[in-house]
Amino acid sequence: MDWWIEPFLLGFQQRALVGGLIAAVMCSVVGVWLVLRGMSFFGDAFVHGVLPGIAAAVIFGFNPYLGAAVAALLMVGGIELIHRQTALKEDTAIGLLFVGMMALGVAIISSSNAYTGSLTAILFGDIFGVSEATITTMAVLGSVVVVAAIVLFRPLLALSFSPAKAQALGMAPRFTHAALLVLIATAVIASFQAVGTLLVFGLLVGPPASAALVSRTVPRMFAWSVGFGALSVWLGLLLSYRLGTAGAATTALVAVALFFALLAGTRAVARLRRPRALAEGVAA
Repeated sequence: MDWWIEPFLLGFQQRALVGGLIAAVMCSVVGVWLVLRGMSFFGDAFVHGVLPGIAAAVIFGFNPYLGAAVAALLMVGGIELIHRQTALKEDTAIGLLFVGMMALGVAIISSSNAYTGSLTAILFGDIFGVSEATITTMAVLGSVVVVAAIVLFRPLLALSFSPAKAQALGMAPRFTHAALLVLIATAVIASFQAVGTLLVFGLLVGPPASAALVSRTVPRMFAWSVGFGALSVWLGLLLSYRLGTAGAATTALVAVALFFALLAGTRAVARLRRPRALAEGVAA
């Protein structure tokens, strides 16, 4: 039993676990809509898109949440501008801003004398350095994300399966899409200090993708996604302590590895059930 409990006996380890679990809940909930709507590439670009705002906050000494929020607005505005003012598809606009915003962030960070340390902290987070104040902020933002996801469940569900039907039902798909972008931004901004801007994507996509393998309804997908996200954080921190690896990176790796383990398991079960189903069909 000590092998499982010992990594979480110290205060900073407990704060890392709490902060990671809050990040997992936020990202897992928002990530379900990303997966259902096929917006994973957008989520990846969005995570990178807040980098210049956070970098500017680190260099010039203002609130990193404010910097990330401004960068997120610029990212979304830029995508909409390119999509509406040109004949290019939305994925092209996302790709352009994905590269541009990340390059701008690295350029800003490189102007600092503490270039390497600042870049590492922003990209990969410092989960073992999460403070009580950060946890409080994450808890508030996480509550907003979860409550908003519950309130917007029906409009987001309709938008995910048929924007035209959502429009016909009077569910304002444009507003719902904008609200989803706000939820994504909130989850990313609230989580970056714990797991970093790059590794937060592992929690945004890994648990929901795993949940999609074992769920037949959207509510169950949410439940499984949150469960897999929490498992990824706990197991990631445990393995990080035992193996001496980076906490946030190990957590993201566990989230991705869990998907492939479930994929292999579901495929194996399907192969085992196929001969039985055929035999029952012949017998009937």
